[in-house]
Formats: sequence, C-alpha cells, structure tokens
Amino acid sequence: MRRFQFRFPVGTRMACLAVLALVPATVAASPAIADPGTPGIPAAPRIVFSEEFENGQGATPILVTGYTGPAPVNATYTADPAWLTACNGIIASQSNPAAPPPIGVPCAGFWGSVRQLAGVLGQWAGNDPATNHAVTAYTNGASPGANKVQLETVNPIDIGAASRFITFSVDAASVNCFTNHAKLGFYLLDGATVIPTFSSPIDPCDNPGTVVSGIAVGTYTSDAPVLFNGSQVGIRLVNLQPSGIGNDAAFDNVRILDVTPQLDVGYSPGSTEVGQSAKLILTVTNTSDLREKNGWSFKVALPDGLKVAAGAPVTTCAAPAVTAPAGGGTVTVAGGLAAGATSCTVEVKVTASSAGEYTTCAQDVSQRVGINAPGCASVTFVPPILSFDAHAHGGKVHAPLINIGPLAPSDLSCTVTPGSDDATIAGATLSTLGSLGIITTEASGVTGPAGLRTAKARATTADLSLLGGLVTAKEIKAEAAATEDSTGAVTTTGSVHLTQLKVNGATITNPTVNQTINIPLVARIVINERTPYGAGKGIAVNAIHITTVAGIDIIVSHAHASLTTPGQPCPTP
Repeated sequence: MRRFQFRFPVGTRMACLAVLALVPATVAASPAIADPGTPGIPAAPRIVFSEEFENGQGATPILVTGYTGPAPVNATYTADPAWLTACNGIIASQSNPAAPPPIGVPCAGFWGSVRQLAGVLGQWAGNDPATNHAVTAYTNGASPGANKVQLETVNPIDIGAASRFITFSVDAASVNCFTNHAKLGFYLLDGATVIPTFSSPIDPCDNPGTVVSGIAVGTYTSDAPVLFNGSQVGIRLVNLQPSGIGNDAAFDNVRILDVTPQLDVGYSPGSTEVGQSAKLILTVTNTSDLREKNGWSFKVALPDGLKVAAGAPVTTCAAPAVTAPAGGGTVTVAGGLAAGATSCTVEVKVTASSAGEYTTCAQDVSQRVGINAPGCASVTFVPPILSFDAHAHGGKVHAPLINIGPLAPSDLSCTVTPGSDDATIAGATLSTLGSLGIITTEASGVTGPAGLRTAKARATTADLSLLGGLVTAKEIKAEAAATEDSTGAVTTTGSVHLTQLKVNGATITNPTVNQTINIPLVARIVINERTPYGAGKGIAVNAIHITTVAGIDIIVSHAHASLTTPGQPCPTP
C-alpha cells in the first residue's frame, strides 16, 4: 500500500514538521530532564502530559466527550459527531459488560472486538488487559468521512514554559487490517496554530510493534520534535481514512514529552595564568530519544573581568552560528543537534587581565530558546609565576689595592620556588677605612594567599665608623622589594632607616632619595641611594654609598630585589 502523504496550508508551520516513527518506541515510566552538571549524558524525556483514560473509569463505558482526566489538568475532550456514533468514541475496557452499551449507535456484534482492542493496548503497555481503558472506534460500516476529528482537548494544557522542544507519543491498535486501515494524524495546537507531528499518518496495520490475536499494536513517537513557541499546548487527532469499511482502531496513553536539550557550561583548564587563555566549553546534551533538535539558541554574559580572547570559536554543533568578538563580554550561540547526536560543544577562548575566580551560572545565560539553563562553572586566573631574585649584604669595599666583601651576604637567586636566606656576622674591619658592628641580612621570596609574589631583601648594619669618623651611625638599614599585583604588573619599593647618622659632624635624618653630600678633596657621599633596573621590575638600595677622591668605593647596607619572567636571565643592578 502506498504511504499517505500530506500537503498543508501555507499558514501551517512546516518548519516545525515532525515525523512519527512507525515502530514501537520506549517511554520511561518516570523520566526527568537532566540536571545541570552531567554534560554528554542524555536524560530521558520529561512527560509534561499523560492521558491514560483511566480517571474515574470502572465497568460502565462512556463516550470520550463525557470523560474528565485526572487533576491537576482535568482535561476534557471533544470530537466530530461522526466519531461519536457507530461504536466510535467509546472509552472501553474488557471489564465492561458483555452487552453493547446504549450510547451512540449500538455496537451490535462488534462490541466484543471493541473490548478486545482495549485489552490488547493494556497488554502492550504492561497493564492489566482486563481493566485497561482505551478510546475505541469500530465504524460498523458507517463512513465517517476524511479528516474528521476523533479527539481534541477542549482547553490547552500548561507545559510549564515557552520555547521548549515538544514531541508526542501514543499507543495505537488496529483490527481488520485486511481492508481499509485507520490513518491517525496527531497535531499540536499553539493557540490557533496547528502543528503536525507527522509526515505520514500512524498506521498500526502497516507498522505494528506486534500482533496479538489479529490486532496490530505499537507505540508511535514523533521522530522530529517541534520547537514549540507557547507555554500551553492542545492536542488534535484527525483520522484521514474516510471509509467505514475497516477503519477500526483504538488508542491509549497519549503523552506530550519535553525533549529540550540541556546546556552545561565549563572551563578548561580550571586554572591558568593571567594573560593566558582558557576555554569556555558550552555543551548541549540531547535527551535519550536522540532526535534531531534544530533552532535552539542562547546568550552567555561573561563575568566582569573575563573577556573573549583572540581565536575563532570551535564547535561540533549542527548549523552553528557563534558570535564571540575578541575583547567582548558575551557569547551568542545558535545551532542544532543532528539525529543520533548525544551532544555537541562550542569552545570559545577567554582571558582575564586580573587574577581571581570567575563564575558563570544560569542567571548569566539569557535569551534561551529551546534549551535548559545550566548550573555554575568557574575558572581561576592566577598571577603569573615570576622568578624571585633577592640579594643583600652588609657592606663591601672596592679600591685599587683592596677588595672586601660582600659581608654577610644573603641570596635567593633567580628561582620560581619561594624561599629565604639569611646571614649574621658580629662585625668587620674595613682595613684602614673604618669598621662595622653587627651585620644581619635576609633575602626572601614569598607567595601570598592570592598567589601574588614578592621578592624582598634587607641589610642592617650597626655601629659603623668610616673615614676616620667622618661618617658614623648607630644603625643603618636598607630594604628593597618587588611585588606583583593581580594583573601581573611588578611594583618596586625601597627604603632606608637611619639611627644617629652623622656625616662630617652633621646629623642626617629622613634623607631624600639619592641625597648627596660632597666633601671637597675627600669624598662624595650618597645617602638613601636607589636605582631601578630590569625594566622597572627590580630596585637596588644602598643605605650609604661613598666614593673617595682616591678611587675607593664603599657601600654599607645594600639590598636589591626583582621579579622577572621565568626562562630569562635575571637582571642585575
């Protein structure tokens, strides 16, 4: 037999056309949409409406127009008069009395077959065949005419939200397959818009799941879900077979299924350095029906401080359209899932110029069409891992005939590993140039709680007397530090602390940076000497720097520190 095809009016939404699978399909008994956080693992469809025609039914058969479904929907139904006569439109069961019911036109000798249709549908669904109820039709030779409504909801059914992928499932059975077959066409109603769920009608005779006592039976599910605009849906069943010869069928377990894909967000790697990039991974996971889902879309607003990095997005989705301009803070995605696809992904590179944790949650995803909101995902950008370099000593002398020091040196030399070094000596004699008391030094590299790095050096010298008492002090201290901020930029600081410093008889307190004192024919003395180096990523501090006219160079309490890029030589002052 040639398969019946349809032509629809121009106003019908053909773009949303769905096709009924003409083979049995399994529907989970208690399915649920996947929770966020299981990307790539399909969940079962969610049943948003189910009608089993059992509410309040017992041994007395009734017409479907007198039936009310269970709460909270309390669905009621209507039908064309042609399908409410001649043993049609009866909610029947094998538990009904053997005598034909006095409703519509009596079923005469066909009432037993009507009851048997309901029983076979119950057996197929795993229910008790003796008590299962179904909407039956046995034309008894009376031709109903083509395209008449066998069942339609009186009021629309709330499906919870708009812009969902909706599909349809029904159990159907036919008898007398040797003659004219019932041709069942189900539609979804979005207000006045009629949306077909098939391209070929349901015909259990031609496509049975099984045959029981001459009755063809199966479950038939749309294999191309509809992206449904509204939040309320109606159902319409039309029989396209006009003849009353044959055309004997029943249906049960009418279901509307939500098969909307699940969106998940993720970042890889979960942690990277400021200035580097991570991937924002958007995973769209199908439901377990694995049907084609085209036309979903959404927009992701990145958290403050996180931006799209250079590089084209990469996607495995069907018919993708991804908008993610470099430097921008939003990613807009539209696309589809091919039939059989478990999931698809969109990958967009992102970066941050400041250290911190950046989190994307459901509230950051807007303009969702045909997709479920995600859970939360985070990426952490840490400060760059810079090399520590820190050095300190209490003093040194360089002269044409003499070299002393550095004294009590402490060194942390060009390493990414935090650490420290320290030294102490009781004192030192600088030949004929003078003497120094206790010297303590320390060099260190530390990483703070936020991952920020600091290199420090400190040198303290006590009881100094130089150049025959021309320069004396109770104590002098030099400190140098290089610290990175959350952007990876390096800031340097230096300081000098003086106790009872006298130069040529004058007391020096709070000297300015690089304060210079010239003693004619003797020496040039620089106090609080600071010199940046390493392109501003390092600083050297000398508490006192003396240069004599005889070419003698004396430094007391020296510290220098820097933070530099690993793999490159550390600069020196």
